[in-house]
Amino acid sequence: MKKVILASSSPRRIELLKQFGIKFEIIPSNVDEVISHDLTPEENVKNLAKKKGEEVLKRLGETAKDSLIISADTVVFIEGTILGKPSDEKQAFYMLKKISGKRHTVYTGVCVIDASKNHILADFEKSYVYIKQMSDEEILRYIQTGEPFDKAGAYAIQGFGSLIVEKIEGCFYNVVGLPLYKLNTMLQKLGYDLMKGEL
Repeated sequence: MKKVILASSSPRRIELLKQFGIKFEIIPSNVDEVISHDLTPEENVKNLAKKKGEEVLKRLGETAKDSLIISADTVVFIEGTILGKPSDEKQAFYMLKKISGKRHTVYTGVCVIDASKNHILADFEKSYVYIKQMSDEEILRYIQTGEPFDKAGAYAIQGFGSLIVEKIEGCFYNVVGLPLYKLNTMLQKLGYDLMKGEL
């Protein structure tokens, strides 16, 4: 059994990983989620996911030698603009106004580091999300729930956000923040499998 580390404090990612019955430690990365406008959304999320995993690996040092570190990063992309997490109500309103009544793309980068074999895999998943046309009043009401503030694009597909998402195309769990099918295909390349309930 590997020592599994999730390099994220996201309650959604924690819950998704818990359902497979594996034991894992939560060690959030200290990497700033800075988006580079010189890179594509795919490159941004892959790079940030990789940086997060590597930062935790480096911080743990020798104690991480038998660890399997899982890290991820999610952004929303619309009309040539990458949206991360809003820092305040004004930014949340801007983001929600921008995605209102339109289709946008959600990208999640995933990185798996097998420290014992010195293997690093980084990949991404993308899904399309259709948001209903919202009035300014609806946007403000949603912001008042407090839900938008730690979410890429200022919304969650679960919770109150489920009331503004008309439909999605692609992996649902990608929109939540951890594409499980993609994660497991990456783990299988390293000789592991979530289906077995052990890593």
